[in-house]
Amino acid sequence: MFKAFLLIVVGLSGDPEHGKTFQKWGATLAEASGRMGVPPERLVYLVDKPDANAKGVTGVATRDEIGKAFEKFAKEAGPDDMIFVTLIGHGSFANGAAKFNLPGPDMSGADFNVMLQKLPTKQLVFVNASSSSGPFVQDLSGPGRTIVTATRNGAEQYATLFGGFFVDALTSDTADADKNKRVSVLEAFNYAKAEVARAYERQGLLSTEHALLDDNGDKEGSQAPGVADKTGKISPDGKVAGIQSFGFAGDAGLPSDPKLRALYLERRDLERQMEGLRLLKDGMPAAQYASELERLATALALKAREIRALVGNK
Repeated sequence: MFKAFLLIVVGLSGDPEHGKTFQKWGATLAEASGRMGVPPERLVYLVDKPDANAKGVTGVATRDEIGKAFEKFAKEAGPDDMIFVTLIGHGSFANGAAKFNLPGPDMSGADFNVMLQKLPTKQLVFVNASSSSGPFVQDLSGPGRTIVTATRNGAEQYATLFGGFFVDALTSDTADADKNKRVSVLEAFNYAKAEVARAYERQGLLSTEHALLDDNGDKEGSQAPGVADKTGKISPDGKVAGIQSFGFAGDAGLPSDPKLRALYLERRDLERQMEGLRLLKDGMPAAQYASELERLATALALKAREIRALVGNK
């Protein structure tokens, strides 16, 4: 019987504000893991600073704990199972190497590759949603591996939005393009990439992140997997990612009343815009950031008032 294993690593963030956002993304994915087909015993959820109130956290996001997670998966997973790894946080690039930042020693793509080689599974999905993550494609690409990075190279060093939208895609039906009640890695990638573009356009900024997907082992990720370029040549990537899928969490927890449900979804969209704005802060003029922050804060307050009024009338 096919089994899915999930490792979530929320590493260092660079500042407390980004840290809260990254922690939220990791928690959202962990909370939805059961509905994605990953039971608690096959989930390892590591964070940089475990909170006593955090649900599902299994340890601290250090190199040693990550190594233990892969050792566990190597013992419990079979050749036909899938292992899904998601890195959320801040990355860096120096001396030709990209690293994912952790408490204690950081980890490069080469460091992860040593651990991945011990896994028996024929299916691996590895998502590095951090800044400067692009070189992980070259470091990890190989047969049976789908590698996703939030950036196309190590020079894209600003905080990235990709991880939040990728988590959204996996934990709701918004990315289920073929409506089969499952979200493929390719669908999640395409959804997150489109939402990132929208977020930058909304702020009138040039995008500082360009996600890549590689699933054919050629060490060359594609920004448009499965899509033809201007010459009509179709990207060689995307075929495997298109069939690697998870059951999605749906809109669990949302009210059944259509009007109230719509308000909750509108509030969720505003919250995601607020998170994105904070991550884009370093690339924006201060006056523009302050104005947009005030607009979103006002919109969220008004939306909360609408929800309270509708609940009070029931």
